[in-house]
Amino acid sequence: MAKQIKKVVLAYSGGLDTSVIIPWLKEHYDNCEVIAVCADVGQGEELEPVHDKALASGASKVHIVDLMKEFLEEYVWPTLKAGAVYEGKYLLGTSFARPVIAKALVDIAKSEGADAIAHGATGKGNDQVRFELTVKALAPNLQIIAPWREWDLDSRTAEIEYAKKHGIPVATENKTYSMDRNIWHLSHEGSDLEDPANEPKNSMFLISCAPEDAPDAPEYVSISFEQGVPVAVNGEKLGAVELLTKLNEIGARNGVGIVDICENRLVGMKSRGVYENPGGSILYYAHRELEYLCLDRATFHYKEGLAIRYGELVYDGMWFCQLREALAAFVDSTQETVTGEVRLKLYKGNIISAGATSPYSLYSQEFVTFEHDDVYNQADATGFINLFGLPLKVRALMQEGQK
Repeated sequence: MAKQIKKVVLAYSGGLDTSVIIPWLKEHYDNCEVIAVCADVGQGEELEPVHDKALASGASKVHIVDLMKEFLEEYVWPTLKAGAVYEGKYLLGTSFARPVIAKALVDIAKSEGADAIAHGATGKGNDQVRFELTVKALAPNLQIIAPWREWDLDSRTAEIEYAKKHGIPVATENKTYSMDRNIWHLSHEGSDLEDPANEPKNSMFLISCAPEDAPDAPEYVSISFEQGVPVAVNGEKLGAVELLTKLNEIGARNGVGIVDICENRLVGMKSRGVYENPGGSILYYAHRELEYLCLDRATFHYKEGLAIRYGELVYDGMWFCQLREALAAFVDSTQETVTGEVRLKLYKGNIISAGATSPYSLYSQEFVTFEHDDVYNQADATGFINLFGLPLKVRALMQEGQK
């Protein structure tokens, strides 16, 4: 039987759901103390009103934690180095933000002596899994409360009525789309997007301009990497937050990084989402271009398959599992020589290669040239093809003998 809940740490955003959760927790868990935690992962909102709103809703204390640097360096960059993409399109913007937030919740719960962690993720989505698996991995004895799986507030209208009844200040305007934003991306779901036949409206985009509205002239950008980690833009050394902020601005004005996908949620249903991911799309493209130069064929191909599994683990909330950690160690080994500079051309939603250099480049013009060379004996190919094709020849001879 679960122990009595005296103190709960709540993942708090300031929105309707989490504002209502504060009094609901106190009402249904014997007037327990609720500590609100607002994680700043670059959602671009003013956080001071969130602090006051949490207190007005009944929280005893509010922690606002800046996680942007940790988010990029310890979650985004490792995933970028892996080249992990979910189902070929989704750059995992919400997926790897959840474990860094949940880790902060656990750290605060431990320091505050809390009995449980609560979150506002719904029972239909992936985020409930991501939050709770992280808690299980880092604090297995903490209890988890998911009000959406317990309460009878089955609509926005019901939540608003509950908030009014308890004197909770909430904004009553109804947003067109369900959105999640951080420094890496902005996601849109719901409304007209629930029909996959509908084209996304340009008016929906809040970060990027529509490709057709981008400048008529291309813009060039160069990104420098050290061991697979981006460190400079256009020759200017920048910290992780500053670097991505700059690339977001460059990518957004050129309409790059808009992704429309009907993805397979972990919980079993398909969900249509549109993502704005300008800086991230540039980084993924540039990183892959550099790997084309610096990784040998066997490593590059093996890593491609591994990236799919890595992406699934991140999407599924398994960031702190042993397999993800082991794959990350392999990835780090492959990135030791992924150092250099990539130049890209951005034009009306397109990212186009415009050259790459690396001191560890495995490309040799001397070997590949169509002109005269002194290093490659073309006659060697005869024996190679004979041996490489021997299984095909033996099988064909067998088949002829059966006729």
